[in-house]
Amino acid sequence: MGLSLSDIEQLFATKGGEQYTGEPVTQLEHALQSAMLAEDEGASDALVTAALLHDLGHLLHDLGATPTLQGVDDVHQYRALPFLRGLYGDDVLDPIKLHVDAKRYLCATRAEYFAALSDDSKRSLALQGGIFSPGQADVFIRQPGAEAAVRLRIWDDLAKADGLATPPLAHFMERARRCAIAP
Repeated sequence: MGLSLSDIEQLFATKGGEQYTGEPVTQLEHALQSAMLAEDEGASDALVTAALLHDLGHLLHDLGATPTLQGVDDVHQYRALPFLRGLYGDDVLDPIKLHVDAKRYLCATRAEYFAALSDDSKRSLALQGGIFSPGQADVFIRQPGAEAAVRLRIWDDLAKADGLATPPLAHFMERARRCAIAP
């Protein structure tokens, strides 16, 4: 069953107040900060929407507050895709699908990247397959949507600032409406 735009708003209303695992922000604050960072860099409606929705999969499972502490990869990058397919095209879905592998790529290609990850991001990295080899990194970056996923991943990492003011959800949902393929 696919989600509608109003379903997405309701999901953020009911579950967005949950703590973003291991970080000083809620799920909604993280989503809004990610979208704001994308918007501030002049990203398209589709990429701003991907930034807003990239962790929606965390809101769609019941694995507890910190699955990584239980040794569980919640595969959140894939969990939301069936719910969003039909509402959005690949320009939104590919960066969401690839944002976890983008972390693996950035660890392989930027020496300082791994050290800057939060503890929970380092735990999840190990559960998600670890740092890419040079060959894996090369294959990854050649995929459609990979460059957008790398941009999204950088915003994702920065979107953990306690108390940062952002536009409200309604602001970003308007951008999400503009790029939806089915209202």
